[in-house]
Amino acid sequence: MRLQDSLVLPLYKGSTLRGGFGQAFKRIVCTVKNKNCEDCILRSKCLYIYVFDTVPPNDTVIMRKYESIPRPFIIEPPLDNKRRYEEGEEIEFNLILIGRAIDYLPYFIYTFEELGKIGIGKTKGRFELNKVRNIKLLNGSSEGNLLYEGNSKILNSFEPEEVEVPDKIESFSCSSIQDELLLSFLTPTRIYYNEHLTPDLEFHILIRNLLRRISDLYYFHCENTLMKIDFKEEIKGATDIKIKDKALGWYSWERYSSRQKTKLNMGGFIGNITFSGNVGPFMPFIKAGEILHVGKGTTFGLGKYEINNVNRI
Repeated sequence: MRLQDSLVLPLYKGSTLRGGFGQAFKRIVCTVKNKNCEDCILRSKCLYIYVFDTVPPNDTVIMRKYESIPRPFIIEPPLDNKRRYEEGEEIEFNLILIGRAIDYLPYFIYTFEELGKIGIGKTKGRFELNKVRNIKLLNGSSEGNLLYEGNSKILNSFEPEEVEVPDKIESFSCSSIQDELLLSFLTPTRIYYNEHLTPDLEFHILIRNLLRRISDLYYFHCENTLMKIDFKEEIKGATDIKIKDKALGWYSWERYSSRQKTKLNMGGFIGNITFSGNVGPFMPFIKAGEILHVGKGTTFGLGKYEINNVNRI
């Protein structure tokens, strides 16, 4: 995006981008204005509900009692500490779409264009959506094909990346034996275990959360089928992997929820942690988590981590 006004943003910009997107997205796609979503007759077929306020479908075979399920998008804000921006400066951020949500890319682009007219931040700084590129996440390419250019308003075709989903962890062999794994958590990570927010991280807790998130995204947004994985058996194997070293700290931040009319604590841990043990068989899920994030609040960009071993698999 290219700024048309000067702008001051918070240190963590995920709340500003995601919050602004949600309000603009509803304004664009909602056909029944000024009506509570819970009472809307179009709720089961509504694009806003599917993307932004995702609920389990009536015919689901899992998570029937849950009020919401993982959203099919992630907004990754810039991770620098810069807060003040001047007119004409550019801000880059990442948008990750999952499964069927990829088909709605034009809605996302149009929404961010409209958000630029509304403005973001406390001062409602306006911006123009300058360029959209299709970054190759799997091979780490920093440059991608130009999908959209703000001046021409033309959306180019593209092929989405596919992440292979294993039937079972043992079915994947690694190119080398890996008995050590260093993860760097770049954004606040909110992981729950036994219904409590954990300030620390055991490997089996990480795997529990990754398996749950990946399988839910696969079922609800990709194939509408269950993954053929024995979760209990895989988690049992994950308990053998121990922490070798860690430097995790708690990052506190709050966001204001316009729907709940209150401030919400969204703090989580960041930093580095090294696991020791036979981590190789779990790498397909660890690498998928690099893209899909882990824990709660992923639409804000929370739960982003990177594999930082010298020899990556």
